Amino acid sequence: MQDGEAAGDAQKYQKFKKVDGATYEKVNAFLRKRTYVTAREWAIARLCADFKTTGGSEMTFIGEHLPELVPFMTGTYTPQAVNQARSAFKRKVKKAGATFFYGAMCGFFTAEELDDILFEASEVAKFLLEVEGTSLDIDEEISIEDRITEVMRTVAESAAKVLRAREADQAEGTGPGPARKDTAGGGRPDQTTGE
Repeated sequence: MQDGEAAGDAQKYQKFKKVDGATYEKVNAFLRKRTYVTAREWAIARLCADFKTTGGSEMTFIGEHLPELVPFMTGTYTPQAVNQARSAFKRKVKKAGATFFYGAMCGFFTAEELDDILFEASEVAKFLLEVEGTSLDIDEEISIEDRITEVMRTVAESAAKVLRAREADQAEGTGPGPARKDTAGGGRPDQTTGE
Protein backbone atom coordinates (compact mmCIF):
# COMPACT_ATOMS: atom_id res chain seq x y z
CA MET A 1 0.00 0.00 0.00
CA GLN A 2 1.51 3.37 -1.10
CA ASP A 3 1.68 6.25 1.41
CA GLY A 4 -0.68 8.51 -0.59
CA GLU A 5 -3.12 5.66 -1.16
CA ALA A 6 -2.97 4.75 2.54
CA ALA A 7 -3.69 8.32 3.65
CA GLY A 8 -6.62 8.47 1.21
CA ASP A 9 -7.98 5.18 2.53
CA ALA A 10 -7.74 6.48 6.10
CA GLN A 11 -9.59 9.69 5.20
CA LYS A 12 -12.34 7.77 3.34
CA TYR A 13 -12.90 5.31 6.18
CA GLN A 14 -16.34 5.97 7.61
CA LYS A 15 -16.63 3.56 10.55
CA PHE A 16 -16.95 4.55 14.22
CA LYS A 17 -18.45 7.96 13.33
CA LYS A 18 -21.26 7.40 15.86
CA VAL A 19 -18.73 7.50 18.68
CA ASP A 20 -16.92 10.56 17.36
CA GLY A 21 -16.24 12.75 20.38
CA ALA A 22 -16.46 9.89 22.88
CA THR A 23 -13.41 9.19 24.97
CA TYR A 24 -11.64 5.85 24.95
CA GLU A 25 -12.60 5.39 28.61
CA LYS A 26 -16.29 5.93 27.89
CA VAL A 27 -16.32 3.50 24.95
CA ASN A 28 -14.30 0.99 26.97
CA ALA A 29 -16.69 1.18 29.94
CA PHE A 30 -19.66 0.66 27.59
CA LEU A 31 -18.06 -2.41 26.02
CA ARG A 32 -16.92 -3.93 29.31
CA LYS A 33 -20.52 -3.90 30.59
CA ARG A 34 -21.68 -5.93 27.59
CA THR A 35 -18.69 -7.92 26.29
CA TYR A 36 -15.29 -9.30 27.29
CA VAL A 37 -13.36 -7.07 24.87
CA THR A 38 -11.81 -3.66 25.35
CA ALA A 39 -12.37 -0.68 23.09
CA ARG A 40 -8.86 -1.15 21.69
CA GLU A 41 -9.52 -4.80 20.83
CA TRP A 42 -12.93 -4.01 19.30
CA ALA A 43 -11.56 -1.21 17.11
CA ILE A 44 -8.54 -3.17 15.95
CA ALA A 45 -10.57 -6.32 15.21
CA ARG A 46 -12.91 -4.22 13.03
CA LEU A 47 -9.96 -2.61 11.25
CA CYS A 48 -8.25 -5.97 10.69
CA ALA A 49 -11.46 -7.27 9.10
CA ASP A 50 -11.83 -4.16 6.93
CA PHE A 51 -8.20 -3.89 5.84
CA LYS A 52 -7.60 -7.57 5.17
CA THR A 53 -5.25 -8.48 2.35
CA THR A 54 -4.24 -11.78 0.81
CA GLY A 55 -1.26 -11.85 3.18
CA GLY A 56 -3.24 -10.95 6.31
CA SER A 57 -4.21 -7.56 7.68
CA GLU A 58 -2.35 -4.31 7.10
CA MET A 59 -0.89 -4.08 10.61
CA THR A 60 1.48 -1.20 9.81
CA PHE A 61 -1.23 0.84 8.06
CA ILE A 62 -3.74 0.24 10.86
CA GLY A 63 -1.25 1.16 13.57
CA GLU A 64 0.04 4.30 11.85
CA HIS A 65 -3.45 5.60 11.03
CA LEU A 66 -5.32 4.47 14.14
CA PRO A 67 -6.32 7.97 15.38
CA GLU A 68 -7.59 8.89 11.87
CA LEU A 69 -9.54 5.63 11.52
CA VAL A 70 -11.07 5.43 15.00
CA PRO A 71 -12.11 8.68 16.72
CA PHE A 72 -11.64 7.43 20.31
CA MET A 73 -8.10 6.13 19.72
CA THR A 74 -5.60 8.91 20.34
CA GLY A 75 -2.21 7.42 19.53
CA THR A 76 -0.54 5.32 16.89
CA TYR A 77 0.37 1.66 17.41
CA THR A 78 3.25 -0.46 16.22
CA PRO A 79 2.39 -3.44 14.01
CA GLN A 80 3.21 -5.64 17.03
CA ALA A 81 0.73 -3.78 19.25
CA VAL A 82 -1.95 -4.11 16.55
CA ASN A 83 -1.24 -7.84 16.33
CA GLN A 84 -1.39 -8.19 20.14
CA ALA A 85 -4.81 -6.50 20.28
CA ARG A 86 -6.03 -8.67 17.39
CA SER A 87 -4.80 -11.81 19.15
CA ALA A 88 -6.39 -10.75 22.45
CA PHE A 89 -9.72 -10.27 20.64
CA LYS A 90 -9.53 -13.74 19.08
CA ARG A 91 -8.57 -15.35 22.40
CA LYS A 92 -11.44 -13.69 24.27
CA VAL A 93 -14.00 -14.63 21.62
CA LYS A 94 -12.83 -18.25 21.78
CA LYS A 95 -13.03 -18.29 25.59
CA ALA A 96 -16.48 -16.71 25.58
CA GLY A 97 -17.61 -19.27 23.00
CA ALA A 98 -16.23 -22.16 25.03
CA THR A 99 -17.92 -20.84 28.18
CA PHE A 100 -21.22 -20.43 26.37
CA PHE A 101 -21.10 -23.87 24.81
CA TYR A 102 -20.18 -25.48 28.12
CA GLY A 103 -23.23 -23.84 29.71
CA ALA A 104 -25.34 -25.15 26.84
CA MET A 105 -23.88 -28.66 26.75
CA CYS A 106 -23.84 -29.37 30.47
CA GLY A 107 -27.58 -28.94 30.71
CA PHE A 108 -27.44 -25.84 32.89
CA PHE A 109 -29.71 -23.92 30.52
CA THR A 110 -32.99 -25.00 28.96
CA ALA A 111 -33.48 -24.59 25.21
CA GLU A 112 -35.67 -21.55 25.90
CA GLU A 113 -33.01 -19.98 28.12
CA LEU A 114 -30.43 -20.56 25.38
CA ASP A 115 -32.72 -18.85 22.88
CA ASP A 116 -32.99 -15.88 25.27
CA ILE A 117 -29.21 -15.73 25.68
CA LEU A 118 -28.70 -15.87 21.93
CA PHE A 119 -31.30 -13.17 21.38
CA GLU A 120 -29.64 -10.84 23.91
CA ALA A 121 -26.20 -11.56 22.46
CA SER A 122 -27.40 -10.90 18.92
CA GLU A 123 -28.96 -7.60 19.99
CA VAL A 124 -25.66 -6.45 21.54
CA ALA A 125 -23.76 -7.59 18.44
CA LYS A 126 -26.17 -5.76 16.11
CA PHE A 127 -25.88 -2.63 18.23
CA LEU A 128 -22.06 -2.77 18.07
CA LEU A 129 -22.22 -3.22 14.29
CA GLU A 130 -24.55 -0.23 14.08
CA VAL A 131 -22.30 1.91 16.29
CA GLU A 132 -19.23 1.07 14.25
CA GLY A 133 -21.11 1.77 11.02
CA THR A 134 -21.23 -1.75 9.61
CA SER A 135 -24.45 -2.93 8.13
CA LEU A 136 -25.72 -6.39 7.28
CA ASP A 137 -28.55 -6.73 4.84
CA ILE A 138 -31.66 -8.27 6.37
CA ASP A 139 -31.31 -11.58 4.48
CA GLU A 140 -27.72 -12.00 5.66
CA GLU A 141 -28.71 -11.19 9.24
CA ILE A 142 -31.61 -13.68 9.19
CA SER A 143 -29.41 -16.36 7.64
CA ILE A 144 -26.75 -15.95 10.35
CA GLU A 145 -29.32 -16.01 13.16
CA ASP A 146 -31.04 -19.08 11.68
CA ARG A 147 -27.75 -21.00 11.44
CA ILE A 148 -26.80 -20.12 15.02
CA THR A 149 -30.26 -21.04 16.30
CA GLU A 150 -30.14 -24.41 14.53
CA VAL A 151 -26.69 -25.19 15.94
CA MET A 152 -27.83 -24.25 19.44
CA ARG A 153 -30.96 -26.39 19.22
CA THR A 154 -28.82 -29.35 18.15
CA VAL A 155 -26.42 -28.69 21.04
CA ALA A 156 -29.29 -28.46 23.52
CA GLU A 157 -30.89 -31.67 22.25
CA SER A 158 -27.58 -33.54 22.32
CA ALA A 159 -26.79 -32.25 25.81
CA ALA A 160 -30.22 -33.39 27.03
CA LYS A 161 -29.61 -36.89 25.63
CA VAL A 162 -26.19 -37.09 27.28
CA LEU A 163 -27.59 -35.93 30.61
CA ARG A 164 -30.46 -38.44 30.47
CA ALA A 165 -28.00 -41.25 29.67
CA ARG A 166 -25.71 -40.15 32.50
CA GLU A 167 -28.60 -40.06 34.97
CA ALA A 168 -29.71 -43.53 33.87
CA ASP A 169 -26.17 -44.86 34.29
CA GLN A 170 -25.90 -43.31 37.76
CA ALA A 171 -29.24 -44.80 38.77
CA GLU A 172 -27.95 -48.23 37.69
CA GLY A 173 -24.64 -47.64 39.47
CA THR A 174 -22.61 -47.93 36.25
CA GLY A 175 -21.92 -44.28 35.49
CA PRO A 176 -19.79 -41.57 37.05
CA GLY A 177 -21.08 -40.07 40.24
CA PRO A 178 -20.93 -40.71 43.94
CA ALA A 179 -19.54 -44.11 44.86
CA ARG A 180 -22.21 -46.51 46.00
CA LYS A 181 -20.07 -48.70 48.30
CA ASP A 182 -21.70 -50.14 51.33
CA THR A 183 -19.80 -48.62 54.22
CA ALA A 184 -21.73 -50.02 57.12
CA GLY A 185 -19.94 -49.72 60.41
CA GLY A 186 -19.49 -45.99 60.75
CA GLY A 187 -19.28 -45.08 57.09
CA ARG A 188 -15.49 -45.47 56.95
CA PRO A 189 -13.55 -48.06 54.97
CA ASP A 190 -11.67 -50.75 56.89
CA GLN A 191 -8.38 -49.17 57.93
CA THR A 192 -6.37 -52.38 57.64
CA THR A 193 -7.39 -53.36 54.14
CA GLY A 194 -8.27 -49.93 52.78
CA GLU A 195 -11.64 -51.24 51.59
